[in-house]
Amino acid sequence: MPEHSGYSRINQRIAEELKSIVGRANVIFADREKLEPYSHDEVAEDMHFSLPEAVVKPESALEISRIMKLANRYMISVTPRGAGSGLSGGAIPVYGGIVLSFERMNRVLNIDLDNLMVEVEPGVVTNTINEELKEYGLMFAGYPMSLETCFIGGNVAENAGGGKAIKYGVTSRYIMGLEFVTAEGEIIKLGGKVRKNVTGYDLIHLLAGSEGTLGIFTKITLSLVPIPGFRAVLLALFKSTEDAISVVPGLLRVGKIIPASIEYMDRLSVTTTCEYLNEVLPYRDSEAMLLIEIDGKTEDEVSRDYEVVGDICLKKGAFEVYVADNKTTIERVWSVRRNIAEAFKVDTAHQSLEDIVVPTASIPDFMKDLQALAVKNGVDIPCYGHAGDGNLHATVLKPKLWDEEKWLKKLDTVLKELYRITVGYGGEISGEHGIGSKRKKYIGINLSQGTIELMKRIKKAFDPNNILNPGKIFPDI
Repeated sequence: MPEHSGYSRINQRIAEELKSIVGRANVIFADREKLEPYSHDEVAEDMHFSLPEAVVKPESALEISRIMKLANRYMISVTPRGAGSGLSGGAIPVYGGIVLSFERMNRVLNIDLDNLMVEVEPGVVTNTINEELKEYGLMFAGYPMSLETCFIGGNVAENAGGGKAIKYGVTSRYIMGLEFVTAEGEIIKLGGKVRKNVTGYDLIHLLAGSEGTLGIFTKITLSLVPIPGFRAVLLALFKSTEDAISVVPGLLRVGKIIPASIEYMDRLSVTTTCEYLNEVLPYRDSEAMLLIEIDGKTEDEVSRDYEVVGDICLKKGAFEVYVADNKTTIERVWSVRRNIAEAFKVDTAHQSLEDIVVPTASIPDFMKDLQALAVKNGVDIPCYGHAGDGNLHATVLKPKLWDEEKWLKKLDTVLKELYRITVGYGGEISGEHGIGSKRKKYIGINLSQGTIELMKRIKKAFDPNNILNPGKIFPDI
């Protein structure tokens, strides 16, 4: 934990005050074993772990308001935390202090069928929302890949994207209303069940993606869409990334089809994951694979579209196209894509899962530069991700013979160069995982100093004492 003279430490008296707000059973203090699970998220490296001094589990906006007023009075840092499934260190308590856990705020409050809206608390598992909506033929379409573990509050904080953004957009597209608590403890309500709103600044979409640094969500109102009646997934095998990626503009421009998903996987990603799952996919001589999901209202519509997509893939160099058109086979194919990150984590304990995004048409050239970067530095950098929107998860893997000192030094070199290459293509260093504590020292590669200073002034306006999730996004606050 870094030293920061501006923050106070939590003593027994302050811990008792916290217990008086949320109840004794809902505060963890002076118990290292119970605090440890809240010291990290899914970022692999130990340098991104930091132990909180207390974990507090509120149940309402009023309790959070009282906690934040206490934190301001004593100058204690507060880190909001959802499921801890993030990949940027966003929920890590860099300066200790309080971790505010939303595991008790886990209710679906209201399903409004007339307005096609749902109101939820931040600790609801994202998949639970769709499970409860299923009987009404509706869904929340903001689809992160970790939907069975992540909390909706974390999705909003990171403006999560995932595998279906090309057709359905990212989380912020569906946020109609927010209730949040400011860093100083004021409860604010924004928007509601209206679909148009230009009354004042658009604070909802400023808060979405702010990584818990501007406010603490307590209620979220989401727009709903009908569940598509039919789905099919195509698995297309290519001999090169260039051939695979050339399909994407063809689908949109020539085929006039917007798939629900276009996912890219390189050979190492597929082989590693198949071994992890004890799965067999027909990857044979494939160096690149596309997983393309089509959905629609009718079976005929979906069949017609996937035939067009399959033809385009074959014309662009696919040497095999497989179709999964029932629940079992669709899940089998998607399971490989969803488990790539977990497979690499098991295979290589030290790694850096990146989240860069480039213009889609630049992916083939970017991949050549990525391979050259890997060879130059003696590391493997497998790559997979959302080809339809240009969001790629290049994953730098530690060679097994390297010691940790050499690995961390080389990793810093690789990441700096990777980010410079990305920005050179007009890209960004994070598409959906966030900056957090993991990437904050690199943000100047992507953003101008003027842009960073403007963002820091916004942060200061929302959080004058800099107690809300400090140590994130910016390297010096």
